[in-house]
Amino acid sequence: MSGAGGPRPGAEGLSDAASIASRVRSGELRAADVAEQVLGDVESRDAELHCFNLVTGEAMRAAAAEVDRLVATGADPGPLAGVPVALKDNLCTKGVPTTCSSRMLEGWSPPYDATVVRRLVAAGALVVGKTNLDEFAMGSSTENSAFGPTRNPWDTGRVPGGSSGGSAAAVAAGFAALALGSDTGGSIRQPAALCGVVGIKPTYGLVSRYGLVAFASSLDQVGPFATTVADAALLLETIAGHDEMDSTSLGGPVPRLTEALRSGVDGLRVGVVRDFLADASADCVAAVRNGADVLSRAGASVEDVALPELLHGLSAYYLIAPAEASSNLARYDGVRYGLRVDGEDVEQMNARTRAAGFGPEVRRRIMLGTYVLSAGYYDAYYAQAQRVRTLVARAFARAYEHVDVLLAPTAPSVAFPLGAKTEDPLEMYLADLFTIPSNLAGHPAMSVPFALDGQGLPVGVQVLAPALGEVAMLRAGVALESGATPGARGPVRPGAVV
Repeated sequence: MSGAGGPRPGAEGLSDAASIASRVRSGELRAADVAEQVLGDVESRDAELHCFNLVTGEAMRAAAAEVDRLVATGADPGPLAGVPVALKDNLCTKGVPTTCSSRMLEGWSPPYDATVVRRLVAAGALVVGKTNLDEFAMGSSTENSAFGPTRNPWDTGRVPGGSSGGSAAAVAAGFAALALGSDTGGSIRQPAALCGVVGIKPTYGLVSRYGLVAFASSLDQVGPFATTVADAALLLETIAGHDEMDSTSLGGPVPRLTEALRSGVDGLRVGVVRDFLADASADCVAAVRNGADVLSRAGASVEDVALPELLHGLSAYYLIAPAEASSNLARYDGVRYGLRVDGEDVEQMNARTRAAGFGPEVRRRIMLGTYVLSAGYYDAYYAQAQRVRTLVARAFARAYEHVDVLLAPTAPSVAFPLGAKTEDPLEMYLADLFTIPSNLAGHPAMSVPFALDGQGLPVGVQVLAPALGEVAMLRAGVALESGATPGARGPVRPGAVV
């Protein structure tokens, strides 16, 4: 077991995604060699970390062979040619088990691919496998998985964050250059911060949700993990765009995100969310203040902004999200697919199936959601929470009249020890205090690894932007990255593919 002061995670593995793709497309590097190195590394090290629920080795080798064949014929295999990518195990993959880390979906293989998966494959990416998560994406530590917790590569006695902890840890450990996660209340950004990688929640509707197993449909978004802001922008640009299979998908062209990385921050207006700083650790506050200084020196104007309404987002979220989950998870009834526990009649079969298939946290949220939607309580709880959601959106709108992006901590603290918060759900929920408001508003936000605390654990800084403000957000992210503490991100792994 490694400690926080030991070797950095992934000290001898993959380069960044853009470099791998460039070298594969030029013929300098074979995709087959990338696949073998990754699969060997996962086989030797993932037993300790448990990033993956399933490794799709043979499919990865076949995809690599096809990429190499295209290169040999002079064809373009795509912008992610030969790049290893990990998929959160709530993204549907045709003929490959998709479990959501729940016993409820044991033995189920989807009959179709999620849109984001199809776009990755079309871009030449190599899918390594399906990553562990909190069951049905409900959690902040990846300890709620039916298959056991994932461990943080920086310190295996600590959590990687959640719910996309497997994806974040896979990138931090060097098992994949890129990964996809889903973010309902911070489930990409919070584990990105705790694992020292870049994580982005896009504008709601910019990336298709078709094939993402639903938790809370008005909040869920698919987004990237990467070791650099440039790689995250490349992956987001690849998966973004209108999808007729998703009725909430936005129309219009995809912003040219990778081009934005060269624009700098001269003249960018940055607001520091003052209200979040009182609830963050000293290391997280220092990272935000130092990040603001980096942006100021790079040419941005910086000011503190007061947004007290954002602090009410947590209580509103934990009424709205469980209500939507209660509705979405009603489909798991033992009849249509997945687990089935027989009973004397349909009602008993349904009850037994759900009791056996869902873990404690999922059952807790279903019961809470059903309660707030019930007659006599709907107006007092659910409707009131939606009004608070509107207040949060209005607060953001007010702020963005004066600034282009906002700066805040991503999480209240660095990665905490395994088991430290499992007995106190409220304490666990507070891990999402700074990330939830962006989901309620449907806005983009990203976490950039920026500093190390006194124990050598990574600290992320969050950049928030208005709807479709990814360009400004990425400009700020690149500047933050350039001024980050050396070693603050999960280092790329030098080795055979570098």
